[in-house]
Amino acid sequence: MKLLIIGSGGREHAIAHCLRRDAPDATIHAAPGNPGMLDTAELIEIPAEDIGALLDFAVDRRIDLTVVGPEAPLASGIVDRFQQAGLPIFGPDRAGARLEASKAFAKQLMRNCGVPTADYETFDDAREAMDYVAGHAEPLVIKASGLAAGKGAIVCETRDEARTAIEEMMIGGKFGTAGARVVVEEFMHGVELSVFFVADGERAVPLLTSRDYKRVGEGDCGLNTGGMGAYAPAAPADPAFIDDVRRRIAQPVLDAMGEAGAPYRGFLYAGLMLTAEGPRVVEFNCRMGDPETQVVLPLTSSNLLEPMLRVARGESLAGWHPEAAAGAALVTVMASAGYPASSDAGRPIRIPAFDPDRVRVFHAGTAMEGGRLVTAGGRVLGVVGLAGTLEEAGRRSREAVAEIRFDGAHSRSDIGWHALEPGRLGPAGSALIGPPGAAAL
Repeated sequence: MKLLIIGSGGREHAIAHCLRRDAPDATIHAAPGNPGMLDTAELIEIPAEDIGALLDFAVDRRIDLTVVGPEAPLASGIVDRFQQAGLPIFGPDRAGARLEASKAFAKQLMRNCGVPTADYETFDDAREAMDYVAGHAEPLVIKASGLAAGKGAIVCETRDEARTAIEEMMIGGKFGTAGARVVVEEFMHGVELSVFFVADGERAVPLLTSRDYKRVGEGDCGLNTGGMGAYAPAAPADPAFIDDVRRRIAQPVLDAMGEAGAPYRGFLYAGLMLTAEGPRVVEFNCRMGDPETQVVLPLTSSNLLEPMLRVARGESLAGWHPEAAAGAALVTVMASAGYPASSDAGRPIRIPAFDPDRVRVFHAGTAMEGGRLVTAGGRVLGVVGLAGTLEEAGRRSREAVAEIRFDGAHSRSDIGWHALEPGRLGPAGSALIGPPGAAAL
């Protein structure tokens, strides 16, 4: 079997590791991949956004399955192009990818089909957005409607901060065309939870729950990032809760997309806020989240290649029920100097050998330069600890981080605090009440 993974980050490295486990004899290609994937896949020097070159490669090599990692090629219609050529590819088509590519579209869809989410308004004019903010309670969330590499949501404690965010996006072009339209949302109090589903157009099958940490600083302070760490499983993870999320959140979206003639197939990421009123949607993504993938996949003991092939071929997931390994996983992201405002490159990296049953290192922003492994992005490595308990998984992750070296490296040491320190105060004085994973009220 010949497989092609599109993308170059920690998510794609984790996917490659998973598929190698599921298909030991397969030929796996990664485009463009990263140096950490060299023991798993052949790296192909084709950018993830070059759909034409990727299609030519897949046709020439007779690829049996292509798995798309990042959102940009999905939003650009790579699935549509591959399907037109008769090539099996896992991921939503361009119409499905609008769930992530346009927050305005996703919010309107949720409103139409009754999916619980934050109250909002959408604006194409900066002055109208600022006028709306002037009469809205604080705090607020300002979101670029388009794709902004996971950094397009700004939590604003005051109206002045909200006005500044709107000005930077809509007038200053902070996120390019992604910020030309903005969504202004009410701020939801609670704790976030990520749930990944595998969808076949009609049904959504959930994987493990996870929780990620977007803020760059300890205690969830500082700028938003693409993710500084995550852990899995995250409470509440009981079957009744997950099935409720499936019925009230994922299924209505699949039904609505199907009725519109755009059946959704691929990974569906539901980013939730656990509030006093129950789970509400923060956002949908059309692919697996990163770094959450780096903890969910190592704990997913079921073969994932089979359901991916089914979905890519337009077949049903009926009868497939994924299983998870016992224990916990926690990933700490090591970032380069200046991240997220900027990133450093070319710094030599030293990674000692680790026991893969205890620690796995997924590459995100690395490159080979003169025969040396060097930094090549903002988020450089995801250091995953695996253990029977979350506490031990976190300890293994942090101890491994301390052994890895590159100039300017920084990371958070408090990943997992929601579960390990449930009484600790979060942003704006919010605290977790009750068991790990309960909403902050």
